[in-house]
Amino acid sequence: MKKSAFAIPFALALFAAATVAIQASADDSYPSRPVTMIVPFAAGGSSDVIARLIADQMSNDLGHRIVIENVTGAGGSVAVARAAKATPDGYTISIGNSGTNTAVYTLYPDAKFTPDDFIAIGLVAKTSPIIAVKKDFPAQNLLEFIDYAKKNPGKVTLGHAGIGSSNYLICKTFVRAAKIEVTLVGYRGGGPALNDLMGGQIDGVCDSAASVSGAIHAGRARGLAVSLNARLPSLADIPTSAEAGLPEFQLQGWNSLFAPKGTPQAVIDRLNASIRKGVANEKYLKLLADLGSIPPTDEEMKPEYVKQFVSQEIAKFRDLLGSDRGEK
Repeated sequence: MKKSAFAIPFALALFAAATVAIQASADDSYPSRPVTMIVPFAAGGSSDVIARLIADQMSNDLGHRIVIENVTGAGGSVAVARAAKATPDGYTISIGNSGTNTAVYTLYPDAKFTPDDFIAIGLVAKTSPIIAVKKDFPAQNLLEFIDYAKKNPGKVTLGHAGIGSSNYLICKTFVRAAKIEVTLVGYRGGGPALNDLMGGQIDGVCDSAASVSGAIHAGRARGLAVSLNARLPSLADIPTSAEAGLPEFQLQGWNSLFAPKGTPQAVIDRLNASIRKGVANEKYLKLLADLGSIPPTDEEMKPEYVKQFVSQEIAKFRDLLGSDRGEK
């Protein structure tokens, strides 16, 4: 029997409708199993700590556990490349910062991913950059540290979480502002760098208060300055960079969640709603405050805001790190 002229188009329309229905059903039931959150650094650093805090809140809201997977290497770009290639179904997301999702494009021009490979979910925290030194370092304040570094060019060692990490950006911003020559020592995360600081293997670290506040409170490290406009309530004895004599040292850290390009909008919306509930939770807010971190505003949790913000950060760090292009 000869097929009618509209039989094939009609069949295709039915297939398309069925596909949409299946997709909608899948989105409505999301999540139906645990979600993996890729953290681009070793356990113990600020991104890892914040990832675990927000994952705990989101797990309660989503009804399924968010499993943290630490992936190290190349200042976080190994993890970001892996996140970019993940199946875009909402079951693999990642946490990123100014290093892994903005500066990386200047430092690693051959990176196997681009900003367009990700969909922003929303900011979950703003972090407070800090310069900390080992407990017996001879300088007692920031200006003494800068003076010591100038008298001993290249001898002072500052640890960071790897070239391309947000900690590395803190180091570069600080060194430029202070006009000093030091030796930067890269690690696979802020945690290992902090361990070496407490063990006396390096002189200081460039990190966020979320990572080093515990060591400072325990007397195993000393904070010299935070690059903020106001002191942190949780570290009230540590001056701001302006109070410490270096107002040019200004930098605001951040952490955002991202999903691979192609993730359904309904899934992004569900995840965004989940982080909003998590950030509003009193327990989360208290833990952030204890770590010297700041919750994002309502506007900063919008995916559209993060997308625009990331573009601005890429341009900012291209200016800061132009001379480091391709550094490994």
